[in-house]
Amino acid sequence: MKIIGIIGAMPSELKDIQNVQENPVVTKLAGYEFHESMHGANKIVTACCGIGKVNAAICTQILIDVFKAEQIINTGIAGGMKAGIKVLEIVISTSVLPHDLDAHFLADYPPYHAEFEADEELQKLAKSVCDEMQIVSHAGKIVSGDAFITDSEVKKNLIEKYNPYAVDMETASVGQTAWRNQIPFVSVRCISDLADDDGAMSFDEFEVLAAKRVAEIVMAMCERE
Repeated sequence: MKIIGIIGAMPSELKDIQNVQENPVVTKLAGYEFHESMHGANKIVTACCGIGKVNAAICTQILIDVFKAEQIINTGIAGGMKAGIKVLEIVISTSVLPHDLDAHFLADYPPYHAEFEADEELQKLAKSVCDEMQIVSHAGKIVSGDAFITDSEVKKNLIEKYNPYAVDMETASVGQTAWRNQIPFVSVRCISDLADDDGAMSFDEFEVLAAKRVAEIVMAMCERE
């Protein structure tokens, strides 16, 4: 049996997962609710961390310290950045980093590491599930910052600086926290918008569909572990 922590930022990103958890034990800590249940041969602990990097880091650390998570899967939706990526396709993180902090501060000062690598086996598992479900997936870098990107010029600058596949507001903090604790981690995000001038409109239209799609992938991953 493995203990798998699943973390999402918004209730909509956890709804379809938590709806299939059978008789979960709910624990409230630091203002978060952790839903703990068996799923197949494994135990899963799901948590809605709220939006932003600080929320994500605190919630991830609790999953590791209190619930003894042996793996962390960050789930939810994201803005597409790489040319050719379409709404409702999946981005599987290969590495993650914050885009609103100069990377040299992380590289030159503690933790002396600026880009946080996702676990290769979890990446392969996510891709395998996507392939079997006939869902288009992409493996690449995800960047995060405390802003919802809906500006084509900001998007252009992020692409030039980081060449990311997707952008969100939490993944980098989840990945950094997992890295510091030496816990395998991957982010699996469904594209809800293209982080451009039409991003807000696209997000509103596709949020529910994108969250449902990625939830199905994450639950299938937990069943295969």
